[in-house]
Amino acid sequence: MAQWTSAVGPAQLARLLNSQQDRPAGPGTRRPPAYRALADGIRLLVLEGRVPVAARLPAERELALALSVSRTTVAAAYEALRAEGFLESRRGAGSWTAVPAGNPLPARGLEPLPPEALGSVIDLGCAALPAPEPWLTRAVQGALEELPPYAHTHGDYPAGLPVLRSMIAERYTARGIPTMPEQIMVTTGAMGAIDAICHLFGGRGERIAVESPSYANILQLMREAGARLVPVAMAEGLDGWDLDRWRQVLRDAAPRIAYVVADFHNPTGALADDDQRRRLVDAARSAGTVLVADETMSELWLDDDVEMPRPVCGFDPAGSTVITVGSASKAFWAGMRIGWVRAAPDVIRSLVAARAYADLGTPVLEQLAVNWLFSTGGWAQAVDLRRVQARENREALVTAVRRELPEWEFEVPKGGLTLWVRAGGLSGSRLAEAGERVGVRVPSGPRFGVDGAFEGYVRLPFTVGGAVADEAATRLAAAARLVEAGASGGGTESPRSFVA
Repeated sequence: MAQWTSAVGPAQLARLLNSQQDRPAGPGTRRPPAYRALADGIRLLVLEGRVPVAARLPAERELALALSVSRTTVAAAYEALRAEGFLESRRGAGSWTAVPAGNPLPARGLEPLPPEALGSVIDLGCAALPAPEPWLTRAVQGALEELPPYAHTHGDYPAGLPVLRSMIAERYTARGIPTMPEQIMVTTGAMGAIDAICHLFGGRGERIAVESPSYANILQLMREAGARLVPVAMAEGLDGWDLDRWRQVLRDAAPRIAYVVADFHNPTGALADDDQRRRLVDAARSAGTVLVADETMSELWLDDDVEMPRPVCGFDPAGSTVITVGSASKAFWAGMRIGWVRAAPDVIRSLVAARAYADLGTPVLEQLAVNWLFSTGGWAQAVDLRRVQARENREALVTAVRRELPEWEFEVPKGGLTLWVRAGGLSGSRLAEAGERVGVRVPSGPRFGVDGAFEGYVRLPFTVGGAVADEAATRLAAAARLVEAGASGGGTESPRSFVA
């Protein structure tokens, strides 16, 4: 990268470094020099994503004071990081974090497996469950009954079918967010919604602030749109959003858009509380940033004690800051490619006008099927079934991984479809490649970061249960042994490979 896009203060960096636990040295092992330990600590923070790539580091003298070490120690650590490609510097601009060229990238081939391969390979790449029958079949049958009047039209509805727009608006109103149909546009999945938003607000070269880690496919979509991604590190575990850090990045980097998944974040599973949402909206409003809130996981709470916060847009009564994106793909079925945008009417009009040069509209039959689910109560029953499936799979997967890989670390989220796992000091990229050799596909951490961060992580979805979850954990343990033995190389992947 040519320039830094965020900054890490000396006190903040000192806290992050002090939070790292030293592993006990074995007999006869010599401790590294102080500068080497400092360089390794900063490198690990970058690879784990706790310090974003392209973050400006403190000046040598400032960090030395914060750590109570000599300036010479900090200077030597910075020089070692520069030599390894984890730091770039420019006179007058300071030093900022980087990831070296050639750093191991995630394994290739995580697009959905063809049906004929499902018997031999366990696919943990896509966080998507089979359709909740009989509700898919009933919805399609109901849609066919409603189709004849629409078949006599041209079939192009750039804003979506009026009946579905009204239904989605009513659902927001029922959640305490008064909404008119004019505030809704139906899209081809959440990806279609965010693609339209990025092209309207985030032209080539515009900065977009994103959580670090974040949803892999959205990050790639934004890269291909020519955006400059500004990562904002998530807090440890399920604590989620560091609002002081968000306020600083929004103020200093002035991104045009910020993208967040506040409801059972993908991949960590964190759930933002009301205070975090309020402060995030306030920070975006103050910075003049459009806040895009992805609600695709919002109905997938799995524990009975979960109290869902207000929607992010509920803290933006004027409707000038928050654009909300929803979808049927996660809560119902990935094959139901129906998404929607909720925004101010003028934003919806602009999105609809721009859509004329893209896909003209969303398939009518699928819109009618989703409308049938919403209007008959079928949606609620299907989502209840989905929660039962995901909850059972979560318990099976957690039990199996803890048994087979006790050194792997994670916190169990209260909802969503994913487990974010620190892989016991192993390379996630190498695990992904070794996994393909032993019959399990798993996405590595760098897929969910910016420029190679999160090398020590993998994401495990709640898509398999029972004996399949046991076998998946057994194969992951076999992949880990291959990596530990040095039998797996650092492969590369196509940037277009798919992680749902």
